[in-house]
Amino acid sequence: MKKLLSIAAFLIISQAYSQVSVRDSSISMPIVYGFYSYQIPGGDLADRFGHSSSIGAGFMFKAKSNWTFGIEYSHIWWNEVKNGDSILKHILTEDGQIIDIGGLYAVFDLFGRGFTITGQVGKLIPVLSHNDNSGILLKAGIGYMQHWVRIQVKEQESVPWLSGDYAKGYDRLCSGLTLNQFIGYSYIGNSRVWNFYGGFEFTQGFTRNQRDIDFDTRIKDDKSRVDLIFGIKIGWMIPVYRNTKSDFYYY
Repeated sequence: MKKLLSIAAFLIISQAYSQVSVRDSSISMPIVYGFYSYQIPGGDLADRFGHSSSIGAGFMFKAKSNWTFGIEYSHIWWNEVKNGDSILKHILTEDGQIIDIGGLYAVFDLFGRGFTITGQVGKLIPVLSHNDNSGILLKAGIGYMQHWVRIQVKEQESVPWLSGDYAKGYDRLCSGLTLNQFIGYSYIGNSRVWNFYGGFEFTQGFTRNQRDIDFDTRIKDDKSRVDLIFGIKIGWMIPVYRNTKSDFYYY
C-alpha cells in the first residue's frame, strides 16, 4: 500500500510541475475562433463588386515558440453588383425590368457571393502585452478563392431562364489561387473570459472565369484576373489549455 501511495504521490507532483500557467510563460495551445471583416475591393474585383463583409471560423495551433499554424474558412457577400444591367441586357426591358412567364414584372436583385479556404502560418511577437501569449500577430496564408454573381428572383419558377443551368450563363463564376496576409494584435487573457484579436488583412486572388460562355457577351472570358480585398478584421478566440494552480500544498 505504501508503495502504491508513493507512486501516486510522485505522479501527482510530477503532473503539477509539468504544467505551466498562461499568465507566467508562453504555452502551446489549440485555439478555435470566429471572426467578422469589413472589406474594400481592388483590382479586377473592384470592377464587379462594391464593399463587402465576411464571416468565418478557423482553427489555429499556437506552439510554445509562439509560431502558429492553422486553417480558416471565410464566407463573403457583396450587396452591390456593378454593371448588373449589362450582365442581363438581353433579357431586360427598356426600363430595366424582367418579364416572367405570366407577362408580369419579376421581382429580382443581384448580389455577390464568395468564399476562401486558406492554410496559414504565423508568428506571435509578445510586445505591448501582459503575458507571453499575447502581442503582435503576423500571419500569411495560401488557399482557394471562389466568387460569383447571385441572381435572386422572388418566384424563381416564374423566370426559368434565370434558374438551373441557365443561371450559369450570367453568374460570372470565378475561382483560383488565393494568398493573404494579416497584421494585428492578439490578446489571450489570464483567465478564459477575454480572448480576442483584430487587425488588417490583405487578400489576393488569382482567378479565372469557370463558365464556357457568358450569355451577354456570347464568348468565353478566359482572361486571368487579380482580385484584391483589403479588410479590417476582428475575432473572438477560444483557447484550450489546462488550468493550473500557482500554489502547492503538502501534508
